[in-house]
Amino acid sequence: MSPFDRTRPFNDLPLLPPDVDLETKRVLRKTISTSRALAQLNGALLNLPNPSLFLDTIHLQEAKASSEIENIITTNDDLYKSVVADKKLVNTATKEVLNYKQALWQGLQRLEQRPFIGTNLCIEIVQCVTKNSAGIRVTPGTTLSNARGEVIYTPPEGEKIIRDKLANLEQFINQNDSLDPLIKMAVMHYQFEAIHPFSDGNGRTGRILLLLYLKLANLLDVPAIYLSEYIIKHKTQYYRKLRNVTEKQEWEDFILYMLDMVEHTAKKGHDRLNQVLVVMQQTSEKIKKQLPRVYSKELLEELFKLPYTKRKFLIDAGLGTSKTVGKYLASLEKWGFLKSIRVGKEKLYLNHELMDILES
Repeated sequence: MSPFDRTRPFNDLPLLPPDVDLETKRVLRKTISTSRALAQLNGALLNLPNPSLFLDTIHLQEAKASSEIENIITTNDDLYKSVVADKKLVNTATKEVLNYKQALWQGLQRLEQRPFIGTNLCIEIVQCVTKNSAGIRVTPGTTLSNARGEVIYTPPEGEKIIRDKLANLEQFINQNDSLDPLIKMAVMHYQFEAIHPFSDGNGRTGRILLLLYLKLANLLDVPAIYLSEYIIKHKTQYYRKLRNVTEKQEWEDFILYMLDMVEHTAKKGHDRLNQVLVVMQQTSEKIKKQLPRVYSKELLEELFKLPYTKRKFLIDAGLGTSKTVGKYLASLEKWGFLKSIRVGKEKLYLNHELMDILES
């Protein structure tokens, strides 16, 4: 292999698996605590009365954080309003976040149909993320630069070379071997980002693949985890460790970073889930006491699916006529459980306690 040159296409990117010891003592020790954290989160999700209850909220948080890494910024308030309100009111940044969330859901549906991560799935995801029909990168001259405009990496070039490397990655991901799946996840992520197969959307697609792989490897039955939040807080470290694998073959540090990301995020997700459940239980008890005629388990779940709700959602959930659910929402607002807000012609209702947890 030729000496690494940041300004030349890295067509010599080594195929997988790497020719190094991936399962070092430090890495194997870390996989134990990371697996434990994932198992605890998975157990908590599976023990929910309705396991899909918080999925929309969690996946929207992941979409928001992943898009923020690409400097696509929106607020929680704008994001959740846009999901509930008339879509014509959605701004450009929020649309990008919603595209990411849609791509994640699409990827999960494909895994249900066929438990396999391959090139075609990657193309489908990136097209959903970017909302265009572009496939594998064919135009030469792609480079990655830092804030000073200095080239820090030039990915492989040429459609055949890119497709060959993706085929190797596909084989690595899906083959049955003895490599710990968490280690495989880290290696997979590096290789995808190093191949950089698309003209746009590589980072977001690569982070969606992480969530899909956690499900594929049976590490999370419900991939309700937002890993991108960790990358935002440790962004400089993330990119430096990626480059150090490329330039110095420093796999151990990168794998440890990825394992720490999963462990930290799983623990935080578990804690946040518990916070929501506590508030949900407290709200349930208060509504039963103060508004017994309004309370139902189905109503409570509607109030905690997303921070915002509206009359139509309650009607669609079979909770009553427009007039009936309108009275429910008015009573809930009067007693301080919800706050109403006008968005265009619509009236939305905010579960402010749920939003406070998401903002914390």
